[in-house]
Amino acid sequence: MISRRFFAGCALCVAGLKATNVSAQSPGLVRNQLNRIEEPGDKLATIQMLVDIDANFYVPPHTHPGVETAYILEGGGTFQMKGKSDRAVGPGDTFQVPSETTHALKAGPKKTKVLSIYVVDKAKPLASPSSF
Repeated sequence: MISRRFFAGCALCVAGLKATNVSAQSPGLVRNQLNRIEEPGDKLATIQMLVDIDANFYVPPHTHPGVETAYILEGGGTFQMKGKSDRAVGPGDTFQVPSETTHALKAGPKKTKVLSIYVVDKAKPLASPSSF
């Protein structure tokens, strides 16, 4: 069952794909699109986002239609990715998620700030609900 919080987060994430410099918000999670580049004739978009995650918030399992590369600026938590062991992440840590790979993040006791770069199929929603 998809929670309202996760559905709202995914819907807002998709809305963020539609325009540049859009701030997407849901309880516990705020995504601010910093940049979007599309090459003419290319099916991919490169999107930079600054993601603010409230303390102890769980970003539920989801996938992206392309690669996500992330850098933890502040805070941290436990990063989960299908097929890998859970790992603690904090300031200065990075992770990369292959296309269509289920992943999630449980934020720790402090607000978490992540710089994420997505190289994704621009014809598809940025995030889709998933499960482990």
